Amino acid sequence: MVIGVCKVVLAIDEAFSLKEKRHIVKSLVERVKSKFNASVAEVDLNDKWQRAVIGISCVSNESGHADSMMASIVNFIENDGRAVLFDYSTEIIHID
Repeated sequence: MVIGVCKVVLAIDEAFSLKEKRHIVKSLVERVKSKFNASVAEVDLNDKWQRAVIGISCVSNESGHADSMMASIVNFIENDGRAVLFDYSTEIIHID
């Protein structure tokens, strides 16, 4: 079993309140869940209205597939346009 994990840091310069930020983040999280069938959640900076950290994970039987899926998700988020992808890191975990 292979687990792909990704941490994405977003800058949301268009948000001027927590309500606006949460609207953008919730929409982005739901779109990623729907399109990629991955587990996604906001995991840090919940009280900062122009920054967000999103955690993403997927399970696969091949490391190449998990890596490709994480790359596709990062690309999708980067091209969304409502938030700027500030930083990200991925990790592939092998479990026997």
